Amino acid sequence: MDIQGVVAEGFEPVRDAFVRNFEVLGDRGAAVAVYRDGRKVVDLWGGTKDADGTEPWTVDTAQIVRSATKGVAAAVPLLLHQRGLMDLDAPVGSYWPEFKTGGKERILVRDVLAHRAGIPALDRGLTAAEAADGVSGARAVAAQQPYWEPGTEHGYHAQTYSWLLSELVLRATGRTLGCVLAEEIGEPLGLEFWIGLPEAEAHRVGRVAPVEPPESAGMLRTRPRRNVSEAYADPDSLTRRAFAAIDPLPDENDPAYRAAELPASNGIGTARALARFYGATIGVVEDGARIFTPATTALAAREHSAGPDRVLVVNTRFGAGYMLHGPASPLLSPASFGHPGRGGSLGFADPEAGIGFGYVTNALAKSVTADPRAQALVRALKSALSAL
Repeated sequence: MDIQGVVAEGFEPVRDAFVRNFEVLGDRGAAVAVYRDGRKVVDLWGGTKDADGTEPWTVDTAQIVRSATKGVAAAVPLLLHQRGLMDLDAPVGSYWPEFKTGGKERILVRDVLAHRAGIPALDRGLTAAEAADGVSGARAVAAQQPYWEPGTEHGYHAQTYSWLLSELVLRATGRTLGCVLAEEIGEPLGLEFWIGLPEAEAHRVGRVAPVEPPESAGMLRTRPRRNVSEAYADPDSLTRRAFAAIDPLPDENDPAYRAAELPASNGIGTARALARFYGATIGVVEDGARIFTPATTALAAREHSAGPDRVLVVNTRFGAGYMLHGPASPLLSPASFGHPGRGGSLGFADPEAGIGFGYVTNALAKSVTADPRAQALVRALKSALSAL
């Protein structure tokens, strides 16, 4: 495997793990990047641009990152909160009056970020066209009755997170979330990351495809008396219905899908952009740019939800928009916050270690929150840091 890029002295274990991902764990095309204390120390890529092709992955290849999008998208409401433009403890309905129906009057903005809103699924799944039209999704979640009393439990809002967050930002600012992200975060930081892929960048994006992980890849821990595979197999389970809020599942290689703004699932970017983004959430990166104040960083990483997840059927932990370190999604340390993407991608920050991390792949495995390739890279990074 021809691996391109650079690794700073002491971070060679990350390169070794990256190579092994191709040799043993089934990667076809991928990239990994790490920032430490605002400085880029790992920037590697290899394999093919398309999971089912032969054109090589290059320095500017980008990929869809699925739910790793959520961590980047969450920075928008947190940035608005930081600037006094959005109150996390305000009812969602104070920004979005049509939302105040069916027992949702007391749902707070904070509940949406922490997956406590009780609307992880829809009574009727939206088509891909409806999901992307900027109107139907918001109408559907506004009309939906909660599946549990909001604020009392949590469950992963796999798809509905898109329309909840999008409409909140639109109502608060008059701009779409993708627009705010591009103008207030992406452009100032020079990030190669988009929610709503511009046509001019479409040539950079590789095709994704499913792969079968090896048997040694491992499984998520499950709650007693019910396992993850059963939850996904049951068409009536909340798990299955949450992921089927777009039905049938969209073609992630479709240019129309990539151009839409779905903050839960269709962000596109490089590993370098993910790592730089997370580095800027915890401090200053190379050219003096940063996103969050220390208070906002602490807010992102503060536990808001923990315990049995009504949708993922494992114990999960969430901060304000970010998945936190735990058995279901091991990150670098208990201080870490970020978000995995179903199938492999991962981005996170660790404020104690000064780390921003990003991994993207075009080979989509069946993993949900703890892909073995991403986990191998995290373990290698931990080993490298312990030896420095």
